[in-house]
Amino acid sequence: SSDEPKPKPSLRTGSSPQSRFQVDVVTEASSAESKGRFRVVGFMDPGALGSAMDIGLPPDVSHEPDTAKSDSVSLHSTGTGQTHISDSHSNTYYMRTFGHNTIDAVPNIDFYRQTAAPFGEKLTRPSLSELHDELDKEPFEEGLANGEEPSAAEEAAALAAKEAKGGTVKFGWVKGVLIRCMLNIWGVMLFIRMSWIVGQAGIGLTIAIILMATLVTTITGLSTSAIATNGFVRGGGAYYLISRSLGPEFGGSIGLIFAFANAVAVAMYVVGFAETVVELLNDVDALMTDELNDIRIVGTLTVILLLGISVAGMEWEAKAQIVLLVILLGAIANYFIGTFMPSESKEPKGFFGYHTAILLENFGPDFRDDETFFSVFAIFFPAATGILAGANISGDLTDPQSAIPKGTLLAILITGLTYVAVAFSTGSCIVRDATGDHNDTVSDTVNCTDAACTLGYDFSICKEGGCQYGLMNDFQVMSLVSGFGPLITAGIFSATLSSALASLVSAPKVFQALCKDNIYPGLGMFAKGYGKNNEPLRGYVLTFCIGLAFILIAELNIIAPIISNFFLASYALINFSVFHASMANSPGWRPSFKYYNMWVSLAGAILCCVVMFVINWWAALVTLLIVLALYIYVGYKKPDVNWGSSTQALIYNQALTHCLNLTGVEDHVKNFRPQCLVLAGYPNSRPALLHLVHSFTKNVSLMVCGHVRTVTRRPNFKELFQDHARCQRWLNKKRIKAFYAPVLADNLRHGTQLLLQAVGLGRLKPNTLVMGFKNNWSDGDMRNVEIYINTIHDAFDLQFGVVILRLQDGLDISHIQDELLSSHEKPPVGSKDVLISVSLAKDSDSDSCPSKTTSNQSSPLIIRETKSPLSLTDQRLLESSQQFKKKQGKGTIDVWWLFDDGGLTLLIPYLLTNRSKWGDCRIRVFIGGKINRIDHDRRAMATLLSRFRIDFSDINVLGDINTKPKKHNKLSFKELIEPYRLKEDDMEQEAAERLKAQEPWRITDNELELYKAKTNRQIRLNELLKEHSSTAKLIVMSMPLARKGTVSSALYMCWLETLSKDLPPLLLVRGNHQSVLTFYS
Repeated sequence: SSDEPKPKPSLRTGSSPQSRFQVDVVTEASSAESKGRFRVVGFMDPGALGSAMDIGLPPDVSHEPDTAKSDSVSLHSTGTGQTHISDSHSNTYYMRTFGHNTIDAVPNIDFYRQTAAPFGEKLTRPSLSELHDELDKEPFEEGLANGEEPSAAEEAAALAAKEAKGGTVKFGWVKGVLIRCMLNIWGVMLFIRMSWIVGQAGIGLTIAIILMATLVTTITGLSTSAIATNGFVRGGGAYYLISRSLGPEFGGSIGLIFAFANAVAVAMYVVGFAETVVELLNDVDALMTDELNDIRIVGTLTVILLLGISVAGMEWEAKAQIVLLVILLGAIANYFIGTFMPSESKEPKGFFGYHTAILLENFGPDFRDDETFFSVFAIFFPAATGILAGANISGDLTDPQSAIPKGTLLAILITGLTYVAVAFSTGSCIVRDATGDHNDTVSDTVNCTDAACTLGYDFSICKEGGCQYGLMNDFQVMSLVSGFGPLITAGIFSATLSSALASLVSAPKVFQALCKDNIYPGLGMFAKGYGKNNEPLRGYVLTFCIGLAFILIAELNIIAPIISNFFLASYALINFSVFHASMANSPGWRPSFKYYNMWVSLAGAILCCVVMFVINWWAALVTLLIVLALYIYVGYKKPDVNWGSSTQALIYNQALTHCLNLTGVEDHVKNFRPQCLVLAGYPNSRPALLHLVHSFTKNVSLMVCGHVRTVTRRPNFKELFQDHARCQRWLNKKRIKAFYAPVLADNLRHGTQLLLQAVGLGRLKPNTLVMGFKNNWSDGDMRNVEIYINTIHDAFDLQFGVVILRLQDGLDISHIQDELLSSHEKPPVGSKDVLISVSLAKDSDSDSCPSKTTSNQSSPLIIRETKSPLSLTDQRLLESSQQFKKKQGKGTIDVWWLFDDGGLTLLIPYLLTNRSKWGDCRIRVFIGGKINRIDHDRRAMATLLSRFRIDFSDINVLGDINTKPKKHNKLSFKELIEPYRLKEDDMEQEAAERLKAQEPWRITDNELELYKAKTNRQIRLNELLKEHSSTAKLIVMSMPLARKGTVSSALYMCWLETLSKDLPPLLLVRGNHQSVLTFYS
């Protein structure tokens, strides 16, 4: 049914049998209540489904009545109006789905997906222009983009195809997070060190230690949950969470450290395992070599086995984790059962079962061997880490948003309670010291006061040291207590291996995510994944190598604190990022997990840092230095990523606050800054103007590159938007600190009026208009001169200062670009290439601003020697366009401060000499004066300048400004104005008035006579400038003013031309006559 003709003005679709409706435009006045724009008058084909016409639906979009897609309609009656549908089926109307054959789409999750969405296809909603542009623009794209849903059959087919591919393995919250975290947190400490900690610190302080560690991990758990539920979490765990909320600098440095810490943690756990194995071998005298080498051998074999399990894939790894968990739970249960079964044989070794006396004795601390509360805490703390094990495989979870909070927090709770229970039970069952000798029973009850005495044993001999048993001395005391000793050994194996396995999986996943983001160059090779689960095999191998290297050290007492520190640094940053995101108050920060608080998170971050230094101050310093070094590196490299981090949100917030704060205060003359609106066109078409203005505004004040675009046809806004982005990028790339502000207008004057009035926010508003001198004014239409001069008048009307730059060769080089670009597309064969370095053309495609005709041409300008397209004048122009970019060397800046405009004429050269490029230039000041008081004037000026604290090299007082100019110069001025004179004396008055009205720039004889002295002064000043300043690097001169309405634009233009011709670069400056300099402090 696509054979209808284009709609006629009456919007009547062609009457082929398929077309289903005719539409008449309802006249606005006909009915006040029916506000609908169309009324369906009659259906040509009553068999088809009735459908009212959507207001946005072009009549030539065909509808096929037989598809499932077009069974819906949107109505256009307003609250009061009735719907005009003359159709027998209109009662079925209400049963159809809304939003199907309207082009406007109903809300749909697929519109909000990122392009690289892991599941679900990204759809695009119809763009605004598709809905809003006139119909005769381009037709809509076909397909589902218009928000029509795929039919059920299509959806089923897509699903089937996805399943056939072999789905990726995803885990729920128990298997993926809870089990993983519990296994990772219950480490070796539980069985080997817990009892010793109780012996040293006593039950009370041990519980305090456990609670402190749990507090840190709980706060971090809450923060992790908040970040993990703020949007979709991809793979990469802690790294992903931190980098997406704090930006690439923090994320990149933590990602690298976190991955490394996990890799080393593999070594730590494996060595813990190997030590236990070697102890067992030692007990039965089955050592292979000596202890250290045995640890190396066992460790290497173990890590190879673990690598095999993890490379086999996540499913195997998860199955292994469950087996290990069962063993671990068995071991813990076995210990608790054992505490209720005291036996005679175990008593001499210090285990008596639950007794209040033992509880009371072990409640207080008894630190020995230089241990302190904090050193014991440092030994325990690694037992609490591991809470990110679930978050680290975030990419392999079915629903990370609910799984990570539930699993992590529950795991922290369960493990915390276990630790407290173990501390309490060991403290109330076992005495601190025991000899293990059956014969040490109590003989003399007088001297014996400790708990063992009340139970009939005398271990007082242990005070001299050398006992083997008891909480303090026997690390394996838990296996002594337990019902079945070997099960505890199995528990130790399980705890170490599971933690090692979790770390071995976490490290490559985090590293893979880091490499995918391409923050550090050269790591890209590790980003590649294999198989349906995208396993980072190369990362596994790297982790294996790092782990192996540390296993071969086999002495982990040095490495353990560094690992704890690395983990703590990432915890601190996770906490900090929650605080930062809440602080930045960005609308995008809305986690579905509500139980977090920004101040608690900040406290958590500080706590983590404190704990780092408590555990090991030098390791903490090392960690901080590494983080800082990586942070600075990434900050310097500025990777091309934009993740909408809270850092950006905070910068925005601060900028906004500061802008508003500025608005509350009146400007003060001491704080005056020349905030420039530069009329530069495309930024790369007048580089000299931009470089010069940038020299005195950089880091001092605002610079806006205004661009008046005169358009004849209706603009394409997409192109405008791209141009805007390109030009701003060009400015950023050239390190010009400026904003680009384009505006569409009929002509230069109109556009400049818009810019002068609208550009800027509050105090960040331009106060000085900077333009190039119109070098080609005499060639073209004088209307352009009228517009140009009126633009200057407008600026003065709006109290702006005006600065005009004139270079003898001109400023605009866009035509050269076009020529070059068109000429080097088809190079002649065999010609030599000469590379001319032009700042504009060297840019790549996307960064160079479009010039007048070409919008994106790239590649360096290669100019052929065979026939160089550049004429000599153009080459001169190119060279002069780059002259303010380089260092200016020794020379002078001549300031002709003839009229007082508030001091802008003097301020600009002063600001220039502050720059390193202009640092070698001295300021010379020229002023007008009387011949008989030259000395007096010079002294007065010197006093003024020294009061202003402006350095100058000398002051020239010109007494001969008012002498008559040379004859030939007067003649050439006469020739210059000849074509623009009205000559009203030679014609009738009416004709003269008519001509003046048509061509307002014409110069009347009356006006010439009136301003004769002023004209002569311009000619004379040009002679003086040539005489005194012909070698200056830059001349800054007071700009002559012309009264609106009495001086015609042609005369004013001639004055400016005469004054400034054949001179070095010249800045004509006129402030708005309010002081910009002051000598009061």
